[in-house]
Amino acid sequence: MSGLARFLGDTPLRVFIKLLVISFLVGIVMSAFGWSPFDVLYGIRDFFVDIWRMGFRAIDRFLGYFLLGAAIVVPAFIILRLFSYRK
Repeated sequence: MSGLARFLGDTPLRVFIKLLVISFLVGIVMSAFGWSPFDVLYGIRDFFVDIWRMGFRAIDRFLGYFLLGAAIVVPAFIILRLFSYRK
């Protein structure tokens, strides 16, 4: 088996025919749903944008919890240190 055939997994002509048939079938399915290649690209883009925004929302929520807890913990720590400093 030649290097190109080994890379493709079959002879180049057979791989070309398989890709041609699969492309035709995918084209039929996409046409039936009214999808275009740009719809797929926009969907992928929107997926990653949503993940990006969700990640920052999670960080914002984490920082909110952190600041809420720090508003109680830091003053309590300072007060406890002041009382232990006197002894």
